[in-house]
Amino acid sequence: MISPVDLLTLLPRLAGRCVLVVGDVFLDEYIVGRATRLSREAPIPVLEFEERRTLPGGGANPAANIVALGGSAIQVGVVGNDEAGRSLRAELEQAGIDPAGLVTDPARLTTTKTRIVARGSLMFPQQLARIDRLDRSPLVPDIEMEIIMRIAGNAPRAHALLVSDYQTGLLTPGVVQAVRTAAQRHHLIRTADAQGELHKYRGFDLVKCNRQEAVSALGRLLQGDADYAQAATQLREDLDLGAMLITRGAEGLTLAHAGGVLHLPAANRSEVFDVTGAGDTAIAVATLALAAGADPPAAAALANYAAGLVVRRLGNATPTPAELEWAIRTWSSTAGS
Repeated sequence: MISPVDLLTLLPRLAGRCVLVVGDVFLDEYIVGRATRLSREAPIPVLEFEERRTLPGGGANPAANIVALGGSAIQVGVVGNDEAGRSLRAELEQAGIDPAGLVTDPARLTTTKTRIVARGSLMFPQQLARIDRLDRSPLVPDIEMEIIMRIAGNAPRAHALLVSDYQTGLLTPGVVQAVRTAAQRHHLIRTADAQGELHKYRGFDLVKCNRQEAVSALGRLLQGDADYAQAATQLREDLDLGAMLITRGAEGLTLAHAGGVLHLPAANRSEVFDVTGAGDTAIAVATLALAAGADPPAAAALANYAAGLVVRRLGNATPTPAELEWAIRTWSSTAGS
């Protein structure tokens, strides 16, 4: 059993840990309007514009979570020479994320995900549609070499390396090998949110995927704790991982590690509003906890509480230490700790 007292003791140790985040960075854009009537042109609501806001998304969201918990994050990624890229760079700096590893590729557009959100008579705004502008092509050699140099140059400042793979071209074999080399040279924790590309992260200390990605990787359905235990154990052994973490949505998570298998029910099942970014939060918090010296079960438990917090808010959200302390104290009797 994981003691809530141990997790509360772990929380202050997250501060001051530095994580080098290597990921496909996005600009998340929210266009919000108030629903006033139905259109005569199509069965859709007409929104009167209220606000536009932007946030760091994709592989930049784990970095935002790390900073919000008192750690520091250095972002490695690629943006285009466009307005979205400049906005994303500014958003990173405003969030306290070091953009020292951010490379501009003039031939590439900055991935932007635009969400159309309606406010109305309901308690919470509702997302109506999302428009993605992205380029999935692999990095060209010159940009790839620049990314590799940024990883090598910034790794000495870090306690851990986190890879956030959204499959938009950044994580080439050369870039992943650069992560391995830097981690070995500087004795850093290596973690990855694989987004289904599990084989690329063989030998890492911790790899996370969700249930759909685990089903796809194994080619079989997973139902119940026994299936997930077998799946996580098989993936851990096949990929020679320190730990394998499968997030299961409302069913919580399953962790396979050197000491066995751990199942944790979702910390929060009753106040789920928006699951955007919950996986980013989970890998960020788990990485930060491992960098602070926690074992994989404690890191997974802390990640479980953090994910339970961010699904209560619209869009990418970042829990604070005070909120995480509240969650541990409040939900510990039902989260399996």
